[in-house]
Amino acid sequence: MRRMGQGSAGTRENYRRRELLCAGGLGWSGLSLAGLLRADADVKSESRAAHGHGFGKARSCILLYLVGGPPQHETFDPKPEAPSDVRGSFKPISTPVDGLQVCELLPRLARIAPKYAVIRSMATDVNAHTGSGFLMLTGRPNALRSGESTPPASGDAPHIGALIQRLLPARGVLPSAVTLPELIRNNPGIIVAGQNGGFMGPEFDPLLVDYPVGGLQLTGLSLDPVQSLPHQRLERRRSFRELVAGTQSGTPDTALTGGRPERADAMMTRAFDLLTSTSARQAFDLSREPEKVRAEYGTHKFGQTCLLARRLVEAGVRLVTVNWPREPNDLGLGNPVWDTHSDHDRRTRDHLAPPMDIAVSGLLNDLDRRGLLDDTLVVCMGEFGRTPKFNVNGGRDHWGHVFSVMLAGGGIRGGTVYGASDRLGAYPETDRVGPEHLHATIYHLLGLPRHSEVHDVVNRPWPLYQDDPIRALL
Repeated sequence: MRRMGQGSAGTRENYRRRELLCAGGLGWSGLSLAGLLRADADVKSESRAAHGHGFGKARSCILLYLVGGPPQHETFDPKPEAPSDVRGSFKPISTPVDGLQVCELLPRLARIAPKYAVIRSMATDVNAHTGSGFLMLTGRPNALRSGESTPPASGDAPHIGALIQRLLPARGVLPSAVTLPELIRNNPGIIVAGQNGGFMGPEFDPLLVDYPVGGLQLTGLSLDPVQSLPHQRLERRRSFRELVAGTQSGTPDTALTGGRPERADAMMTRAFDLLTSTSARQAFDLSREPEKVRAEYGTHKFGQTCLLARRLVEAGVRLVTVNWPREPNDLGLGNPVWDTHSDHDRRTRDHLAPPMDIAVSGLLNDLDRRGLLDDTLVVCMGEFGRTPKFNVNGGRDHWGHVFSVMLAGGGIRGGTVYGASDRLGAYPETDRVGPEHLHATIYHLLGLPRHSEVHDVVNRPWPLYQDDPIRALL
């Protein structure tokens, strides 16, 4: 009976959306902007009534991914009563939220704790970057990748951004999903699985925008009009490519897209549209931001890409993933990014926690000030946490058995702590949360029903999610 009820609501919702799209197809003479907004509001109201509190509250999502695995003890779950080899060198500080203390390395986030919720019982039970990261990026526990550095494969479960790209239409010239400022790589440079369209095909890959020092780049092509090709030359190049494609087969594009040239055409068209679009260039142009705002995010790469993420959701992007960037020449180091196997305290204090504190608090404050936080979901997470005890090198190692995740905006009840770890921060003590529950919560808030389906390249249906959202956070 429960499934039948959900199916009926879903059918009714789909019918109303089709009506809205058909009406929109009449053009502005057939439906006014006010009427369009009223119709969309009716659909959302009906959907929330059918699917529960918070459904569809978020128009967009910004996913902040702290590559390497941030420590729960030195972020959102300090353990001041634990032995010294567990609690570490840093003290907890209070927040305006009763029962919530954070590490002293996060003073800005401490002050704005009523804006966000913390999950302290997240777990994958996997201690490998690739395996645990794959679960956190895809939300599919039945699709675990084995090995520490297994590269992507065509049959992988899709990244959350790819699923959003498939199910939520873009609002404007920009695509539904964008990844900044680089892909996640394991040493010595192996791309981590779970970041692309997987079994749905590469046409649903989130748009990767590289952000090197000196300017933004779109899959190797500069978005700076001074450095990139003029519009007329781009159009001539596209026309030439279409002529060649009509007389040849087996082009490099088709080889990269599974032998299906229509995928290459769609991907190339999207790239050309972006490169020739004034509105797209403006969305990516951080020089349009006042210096005061840029400083609020921090001048480091992570902070500036968080600011860019805000600009992109303003421009209509549904999901922006911001990966913590690698440092120059760190692919051979034993403690890169948040992977602090050695020298943990110094790395966390001097290079990791301060820029994260500045950037994330700056993002939440900026979204709130602009009236965007209510309908923009922000999720801050990594692939796992760090071991409760320090190793002989003064580091904390991989730990997927419990860690913390922060969520804000977009229907999340701020000032909430969900779940708890044990006294050492080693295992969940109450309300264990798996990646499947986290992703169900994100999809629910974005207005995607549980019975939604996606199809793989041979048209087999796959459910978007099957688990309940974390309703205590909504």
